[in-house]
Amino acid sequence: MSDLPACPSCGSSYTYEDGVMLLCPECGHEWQAGDEAQQDDALVVKDAHGNLLQDGDSVTVIKDLKVKGSSLVVKVGTRVKNIRLVNEDHNIDCKIDGIGAIKLKSEFVKKA
Repeated sequence: MSDLPACPSCGSSYTYEDGVMLLCPECGHEWQAGDEAQQDDALVVKDAHGNLLQDGDSVTVIKDLKVKGSSLVVKVGTRVKNIRLVNEDHNIDCKIDGIGAIKLKSEFVKKA
């Protein structure tokens, strides 16, 4: 087996070299060798007002948000405690009382 690192995006072990770049055939992610440590620290998530968010913070929703696939709505002013940041399109994982586990975009919340 090769001694190349796993893909930092999807974790695939099928990475390969193309010149100085490393490539993942499963997700298409490209990176340079030695950048793995920098990408883990690069997760910077800011709220709608530019405040830096961290795991465990509490946030408040600033806009009514329809929950996809149901008739529920997350109302303005809903407070969400103990958020978890993820490196995806919806970059906040949380649990809201009455709704359950949900993913939010940081542009629709402010730090409480």
